[in-house]
Amino acid sequence: MDTTKKLDEVEKQTIQLVLEEHTQEQANNTKAVNDLVAAVNTLTGRVNDLDAKLDKPKPTIVSADTRPVQEIVKKGVTDMKFIVGTKPVPVIKKFQILLFPEQDAKLFYKIVFGRWFLFLVLMLLTTDLYNFSIHWSDNQKEVQRQELENDRIKKAWYYLYRHQGSAGKRLMDSAYSRAVAGQDN
Repeated sequence: MDTTKKLDEVEKQTIQLVLEEHTQEQANNTKAVNDLVAAVNTLTGRVNDLDAKLDKPKPTIVSADTRPVQEIVKKGVTDMKFIVGTKPVPVIKKFQILLFPEQDAKLFYKIVFGRWFLFLVLMLLTTDLYNFSIHWSDNQKEVQRQELENDRIKKAWYYLYRHQGSAGKRLMDSAYSRAVAGQDN
């Protein structure tokens, strides 16, 4: 029986704790609902105030002083009368070719000598570089052609030299000596 009493007591304490927590939650929820109701009531009052203001708008008073506009219009009319009353000026068409501008000469010179001159120099350098590379390429081709021709001549000379007898070799040696001697002169 002791155990039953202990179990009953534990159950009572547990139920009591649960009820206290539930009561505390209920109190918090009630407080939150009351705060919401107060906020809604405040907003409702503000909306009602706005509706009342919108139903009864205040008239705005606009005061316009048109005297400055009238003076401008009068001045414009008198200027037009003056222009109409004066003698018409003949229109002179002027055709001219300007190498240099009449206004902003400093800006013109800056553009011409700053940019155009630089582009001109770059174009000339590029053209000279191109011409030099073409000339160099042509020279290299000529040198290769000459080397191939000289190589063929040497091969032919050595081929003949190997296939000649001793009399032919002597004749070729003397021709070689005369050719070398002729180059030195």
